[in-house]
Amino acid sequence: MIVHHDSEHDCLTLQLGERFDFSIHRDFHDACLGSGSTARSYVIDLGEVTSMDSSALGMLLLLREHAGADRSEIRIVNAGSELRNTLRVAGFDKLFVLH
Repeated sequence: MIVHHDSEHDCLTLQLGERFDFSIHRDFHDACLGSGSTARSYVIDLGEVTSMDSSALGMLLLLREHAGADRSEIRIVNAGSELRNTLRVAGFDKLFVLH
């Protein structure tokens, strides 16, 4: 996982590797929630992700809650068709902006 914080726009970008599952839970938590502060916006880049499990969905929900729920600006980008379909079936297209 590559983490980049654009301090000018207060945007935290997480570029995930091949797996978005429980194995990265600690790193995801530390990157997004560990500091206790909230960025103005978040970008979750799934361009390299080939597999995602239910814990990934849980991590996204925790991030959304931490970021302010309906007031949050979280974009999920570069999801392949299979991942995009999983996110839609789970109703995440209503909770997050999918690009």
